[in-house]
Amino acid sequence: MSTTDEPRQQGLYRGFLAARAGMPQWIPHLLVMVAGMVVALFAGLAVFRALRGLIVLLLISAFLATALEPAVNYLDKRGWRRGLATGAIFVVVLLSGSALIGLMVPLIIDQTLLLIDRIPDYIDDLAVQAERFGIEFSSDKIAAGLTDFDDTLQSYATDLAGSAFGVGSRLISTVFQGLTIALFTFYMVADAPRFRRLLMSTLPAERQREVLRVWEIAIDKTGGYFYSRALLAAFATLAAWVVFRILGVPFALALALWLGVLSQFVPVFGTYIGGALPALIALLESPAKAVGLIVFVVVYQQIENYLLSPRITARTMSLHPAVAFGSAIAGGTLMGVPGTLMALPVAATVQAFISTYIHRHEVVDSELIGTRAAAAAPEEA
Repeated sequence: MSTTDEPRQQGLYRGFLAARAGMPQWIPHLLVMVAGMVVALFAGLAVFRALRGLIVLLLISAFLATALEPAVNYLDKRGWRRGLATGAIFVVVLLSGSALIGLMVPLIIDQTLLLIDRIPDYIDDLAVQAERFGIEFSSDKIAAGLTDFDDTLQSYATDLAGSAFGVGSRLISTVFQGLTIALFTFYMVADAPRFRRLLMSTLPAERQREVLRVWEIAIDKTGGYFYSRALLAAFATLAAWVVFRILGVPFALALALWLGVLSQFVPVFGTYIGGALPALIALLESPAKAVGLIVFVVVYQQIENYLLSPRITARTMSLHPAVAFGSAIAGGTLMGVPGTLMALPVAATVQAFISTYIHRHEVVDSELIGTRAAAAAPEEA
């Protein structure tokens, strides 16, 4: 280093010390805090991505626990031990789900075999219609053509075997997730009072009242939604079972349960999804049965919308159709199928919470809001 550079470097160093001496003391602390917040944010995002599956399972468990707690509280007030009451409710739910699955499996197997058996007839009917347009084919020609693709079919069989292994792995994963949700839900319901006491002990008294008030609203709305939907599903199942028996639709009870459950617990489009399978099976029997079934679904939907649902849900949950539709889309976008199912009770809870804390005033008369000011006529002398 040359001697001519030393005075220059010493001047720069003195300038740095002077600038540092004139810097406010809070700036270094602010820089450290910002750097720490950025690091914490990225670390939190990494942890969230790693635990996203577990977080979704916990949210589903919390929703189910909130929905089941009113029934458990009902038994608890009548002398049942809370763990025993929770187990009893779980057994009822498990038996109901097992009954629905047990009724649907024979239906699916029978209708699949029936469809396979009728495929040649469908092809022949299609061939008759195709001859009008100069197209010639039949079930025999299709069968003869398929024999020329043995190698292709074998490769397809190999692919299906690999797919079957993937489906089996997915099934095992689904069963494990179901057991995890059931375990979390059981402990959330059985230990709910103790968990709330533990949480409230960390808050001051005024904050405790507010949190418990919100918690109570969530339990009432979610439980009310669940039990009102279950009651409406029972009515829909009974009505559908009677009509399906009259129409002569096979597996009337299983299809009625399918229609009743999906029409009530799948938001917005549940009725149409639930009615598609019975209509398809009725169509395999005869077009007249399918038309009669579709007419029943449409008529019953109107009866439910205007007579049953307003009376049953008057004290539980009332959402504008647009709010329900938007909530279902938002929930499905965020969490898929579980989010769609949880969207309506969550929206109702938020709506009830907002209405609790918002003070409403008397609305002035205006044509823009559907009212007109009553113009008083001048009194004649």
